[in-house]
Amino acid sequence: MKLLSFFFFLFSLSSFGQSNPISSQNYTAIFSFGDSYTDTGNIGVITGRVSKDQWILLPPYGVTFFHHPTGRCSNGRIVLDFIAEEFGLPFVEPYWRYNGTFIHGANFAVAGAIALDYEFYVEKNLTNTLMFNTSVNVQLAWFEQLKPSLCATPSKCKEYFGRSLFILGEIGANDYGFMMMAGMSLQEAGAYVPMVVEKISKAAESLINSGAVTLVVPGVWPSGCQPTNLAQNTSRSKSDYESETGCLKEYNELSAYHNLQLLKAVKQLREKYHHVRLIYAEYFRPIIDFIKSPKQYGFVETPLEVCCGEGANQYNYNKSQSCGMPNVSYCKNTSAFVNWDGIHLTESAYRYIATGWLEGPYADPPILTPPSASIGFFSS
Repeated sequence: MKLLSFFFFLFSLSSFGQSNPISSQNYTAIFSFGDSYTDTGNIGVITGRVSKDQWILLPPYGVTFFHHPTGRCSNGRIVLDFIAEEFGLPFVEPYWRYNGTFIHGANFAVAGAIALDYEFYVEKNLTNTLMFNTSVNVQLAWFEQLKPSLCATPSKCKEYFGRSLFILGEIGANDYGFMMMAGMSLQEAGAYVPMVVEKISKAAESLINSGAVTLVVPGVWPSGCQPTNLAQNTSRSKSDYESETGCLKEYNELSAYHNLQLLKAVKQLREKYHHVRLIYAEYFRPIIDFIKSPKQYGFVETPLEVCCGEGANQYNYNKSQSCGMPNVSYCKNTSAFVNWDGIHLTESAYRYIATGWLEGPYADPPILTPPSASIGFFSS
């Protein structure tokens, strides 16, 4: 996978534009799917209790904006929240926690969710690392259960979902993480990238067949820059790290490989569904940008350092003293940090990423770009 980072970078910069007649700026609802980068509270209901693995349901999570934990894996708002704000919509309510109407959309994402079906992990004897069965297909089933309450007839559903924004992910990063936690090597986990991407592609088709005409499909973040991975996989060999970022090379190559395959899948879907506005969005590139040029974004010069945690290392991360655990402190200048808890980002980082999805350059095409516009060097 040595050349994958280069090819991913090439595709990120030279990705393909799209032209179609669908308006991109009049959304009246948002429907989202994914994992902890998108969850706005489902995790708290599904666990049913605060367990040793669910410190995200305790302070200081939510301290910056909401002033209390909401089930978001951050100190404040996430990308989904900023997108909702842009369109004048209420924050997207978690499907399992909200008792009101979902006329403005619903969030089916769950922290820890996977792309592959639970049965795959049963077959491979990997279930010891999974928390719950909340795969993307399970989330799609929840969506199907909700649909009758949103629109009564096929024509009304077509109109309603035609004015909705769908966000599918990020999802897939947990699959590789759980595989490696269960004992697979990084290379063995990487062999399942095509299967994971195929599952995401099929989920996208399912949403399109349900009426989605504007669909955002994000790639995964650079796992080699994740402080949890950096702290738990230290190496004495400088060659294991990227010189410009200090991130783990092989982990980032796995993420880049996934993103490259997902980008190809999105292009294939565009060619098949010309009436759909398919948007490929990135977590990988903005996080790399934050790490390479932290001062440009107002971040501290140690961008791989965790804001909330207690670790006797350069990343300030220790699994036994994670954010939310008793007596674990957090930085007071949260806006100056990229990473919140070792895995998830701060509100400030999410804000920059959301802006990059809405206006560019971290989405192709940007969500707010007029449908007739095309960016990138190649067109589909």
